[in-house]
Amino acid sequence: MKFGTDGIRGLANKELTAKLAFEVGQAGALVLAKKTTARPRILVAQDTRLSSDMLVAALTAGLCSVGADVINLGVLPTPAIAALVNRYNAHAGVMMSASHNPFYDNGIKFFDGNGYKLPDHIEDEIEAQILKLDDLDLPSGADVGRMLPAPDALPCYVDFLKKCVNSTDLSGLTIALDCANGATYQAAPLVFEGLGAKVLLIGNNPDGININDKCGSTYMNTIAEFVRQNKVDAGFAFDGDGDRCLAVDENGNVLDGDMIMSIIAMHMKSKGKLAHNTVVATVMSNLGLFAAAKEHGLTVEQTKVGDRYVMERMKEGGFTLGGEQSGHIILLNHQTTGDGILASLALATIVATTGKALSILNTVMTKMPQTLKNAKIPNDKKDMVLSNPQVAAEIGNAHTKFEGRGRVLIRPSGTEPLIRVMIEGSNLAEIEAEATRLADLLEQATRGGT
Repeated sequence: MKFGTDGIRGLANKELTAKLAFEVGQAGALVLAKKTTARPRILVAQDTRLSSDMLVAALTAGLCSVGADVINLGVLPTPAIAALVNRYNAHAGVMMSASHNPFYDNGIKFFDGNGYKLPDHIEDEIEAQILKLDDLDLPSGADVGRMLPAPDALPCYVDFLKKCVNSTDLSGLTIALDCANGATYQAAPLVFEGLGAKVLLIGNNPDGININDKCGSTYMNTIAEFVRQNKVDAGFAFDGDGDRCLAVDENGNVLDGDMIMSIIAMHMKSKGKLAHNTVVATVMSNLGLFAAAKEHGLTVEQTKVGDRYVMERMKEGGFTLGGEQSGHIILLNHQTTGDGILASLALATIVATTGKALSILNTVMTKMPQTLKNAKIPNDKKDMVLSNPQVAAEIGNAHTKFEGRGRVLIRPSGTEPLIRVMIEGSNLAEIEAEATRLADLLEQATRGGT
């Protein structure tokens, strides 16, 4: 199994097996510990899905078998690893989660000793190391690693988040949180309640199977309806591992990542905290974000899809705000990765300090009609489908059709067996029909129907 755009991911116990998790643990520890002569210390956390216990046990065994000590954080959001790696003097961190995927999938994400996701060349090195494991001279005796508990991990992460917003008083706000029955179910309410907000919760009773099931940031109908039925100032929905956040205003209208970034960007600019007056976004961001940026004297830098590519560009350019339409929001003044709870706190803080309703704040950008269709394509057939002459010709025709009045983006998913078809344009019916046609064409090509 290879690393995708967000680590390793697959069907738990079939594709992502305990054996593979053990081997990834061994290889990861060997590669990431090269820069230290001390015994490696590696943080490990997990989300709430059923298979996480099994796979964390196997991963931990692999790490310890090559001499690394494992600090087990338990159930915490992915960004907690980035926030706590220095707190525990760790050389690396690993998260067991498949993020927004269904419960039966799982995944492994690595962070380096500075809290950043690994670049491609380090992931390639780990993949290569897995092929060399049969030749390992394993340590024995006192050189074998051990697992250490971290009972203070949750309160440390909660304190970190509060400090990011200077412990702003939210006592005047009522906030709804949808924790996706995932990794944020403990931390998110503790943070908001600790800052004085009245908190209403949904998606906060994980059973190992209900993670992301009709809840969370990939199913916004649940939080939107909940907000409409309850008098709240804002609603926030996280994904299974807590690195994404989408919002709902007091009227139940959904704010995607582009809208969230536009609000935060304008607020940071007004405070002189938006470095180079620039936001870093991906090619999936709505054209409305670019138009709003131009109107308000901001620049938008674009990257390929994946929050780690956003982060890489932010580091290169010295930028402080970036993210994805899907809800990965990176506030580099505080965090080294997307943090859903931090993004929600940033928005709530703006509401509290300005005294403006979220619906009023959300007038910075006007979203151009956009549709996204998913073609179900096995991972091993994506290249074949996209290189099909008829498919390539039809995609070219679509680009020509919308040139100057919209755009077409065809992108293989890096985490799921899908090819995504995204089209923007002024006529919603037209773009939906065209996106559906192209998605159907892609699936037909998989079956040899073109």
